[in-house]
Amino acid sequence: MSVSEESTAVTHPFLDLAPLTAARFASVEDRVARLLRTEQDVVIMQGEALLPLEGAIRATAGPGTTALNVITGPYGQTFGNWLRDCGATVIDLAVPFHTAVTAEQIRESFAEHPEIDFVSLVHAEAATGNTNPVAEIGEVVRERGALFYLDAVASVGAEPVLPDAWGVDLCVIGAQKAMGGPAGVSAVSVSARAWARMAANPRAPRRSYLSLLDWKERWLDGGRTALPHAPAQLEMLALEACVERIEADGLDAVTARHRRAASATRAGARALGGGLEPYVYEDRDAAPVATTLRAPSGVVASELVARALESDPAAPLAAGGGALAKEMIRVNHYGVDATRGAVRASLSALGAALAAKGLHVDVEGALRAAEEAWR
Repeated sequence: MSVSEESTAVTHPFLDLAPLTAARFASVEDRVARLLRTEQDVVIMQGEALLPLEGAIRATAGPGTTALNVITGPYGQTFGNWLRDCGATVIDLAVPFHTAVTAEQIRESFAEHPEIDFVSLVHAEAATGNTNPVAEIGEVVRERGALFYLDAVASVGAEPVLPDAWGVDLCVIGAQKAMGGPAGVSAVSVSARAWARMAANPRAPRRSYLSLLDWKERWLDGGRTALPHAPAQLEMLALEACVERIEADGLDAVTARHRRAASATRAGARALGGGLEPYVYEDRDAAPVATTLRAPSGVVASELVARALESDPAAPLAAGGGALAKEMIRVNHYGVDATRGAVRASLSALGAALAAKGLHVDVEGALRAAEEAWR
């Protein structure tokens, strides 16, 4: 063997891994199920959360479906597009992005359209900073017997996510936000009713990367002894590690930390001045995963964020997406950034950017208010 050949034989911790066994894959699924406190089947999908989000809709919706699609942010709009593409009749229930949908609005939609048999909802919209009362909505959906599809990608780890208690038939989660894990894998819990709906749907994807039925027939029904294809090994190990960290800290402690970060950010923003204010009006409607703020009149949010990041590049700040880039600022206090330090850094950086615009701010007052709210 030549010297050059010997040099390529050096092992690398990310590359030279033992194969991920079916047993270990199944154990990670079981830990995710415990995180969700669910007895439903849990399937870990080998891609970002859009994979199960789209796959679950295409598996359960078709020309005979009448779907109530709740829009409290951009993802609700995407779900409506997928539902229409499946041939479903879609009834959009859109509410202003600065608020949340209510169980009474869901009840009124059923009264107006009793044929609704599918409800799609985003739990927390990190993009707009609102969160919806899933427990109360679930009661209404159960009364009507509709299938309940929930995007809990942003909320899991930041607030309770309880598919069984809430009657959720398809609950999709991702690890990349409050869980503090990887973006390349995701999971979905599936009720027996949802499996039955898929089996009866001739348009449900099969022999496809989108197919949940393939996972059921080739993985779950076989006792989870042989994986249907090579898993995304690094992402699976990262998911396992992030679940271990949540278990070690305690899920209640993790969600409490996110709740404190949101309360502290909102209190600090109100005290900062300079025309900055929470984008979501009511505290009860504000998502613990991220706080959105409305830029002062005459100030472009994306420009303000860029200026703030010049003073502190590590602050977890971003402008709103698309048209919201002009008016919305996001403080992404999730995962490792659900801390006092991240909140303080964000408020300080925003205060410096506002002051540079000639606006009067009280950074010290904002930091005191944030600290009081955190405690």
